[in-house]
Amino acid sequence: MTADHLVVHRGKTPVLHGIDFALAPGTVTGLLGPSGCGKTTLMRAIVGVQRITSGMLTVLGRPAGAAELRRRVAYTSQNLSIYRDISVHANVAYFASLAGAPGDVDRVIEAVELTAYADRPVDTLSGGQASRVSLACALVGDPELLVLDEPTVGLDPLTRESLWDYFHALAAGGTTLLVSSHVMDEAVRCDDVLLMRKGLFLAHAPIHDLQERTGTRTPEAAFLALIRGKEAA
Repeated sequence: MTADHLVVHRGKTPVLHGIDFALAPGTVTGLLGPSGCGKTTLMRAIVGVQRITSGMLTVLGRPAGAAELRRRVAYTSQNLSIYRDISVHANVAYFASLAGAPGDVDRVIEAVELTAYADRPVDTLSGGQASRVSLACALVGDPELLVLDEPTVGLDPLTRESLWDYFHALAAGGTTLLVSSHVMDEAVRCDDVLLMRKGLFLAHAPIHDLQERTGTRTPEAAFLALIRGKEAA
């Protein structure tokens, strides 16, 4: 996936200011930055639901939003996009039927550790469990690109750890993942990070390289050092 001088406006407001990047297949890239910096707008552009003002955005060799990408790219938004009044199993089965992968239902429910809750309506689950239902629905059909908008928000530490292990297992199998977060500590779980601020990228590299470059010990300190360096320049 590549972007070349990508510009996006929401209404009359510029959000992405001519960004460039390239993601290698089979990697987990963290899209990190404060709320309002443009992360969600970029992800929406990648999955083809956000109009691009100018520049190029290529996904799996095709223009973002191309019809042939619909079964190759999966996306979970910050807001739940599932049916709250039916069961976990029914939700996943519905999305599996749309993806032409009915045999995936039990597998992905187990992958997100919801087997014990499969027959429960979503509106009886906790917020973190409901988020995992959304993730399960995105995983059916083995998408080649998985775009996840803050998938670990509200999850307990053990569940977060388990999900990140699963993300890396998917990447090892060839899936490319772009995972957004405003929690800088999650940078250490990613192969590379895209650090974003005010619609621009400050850096694209492994977080350990950025900490070494800035002489800092934590992802948050590296992020702040990059901001100060850019402002000084």
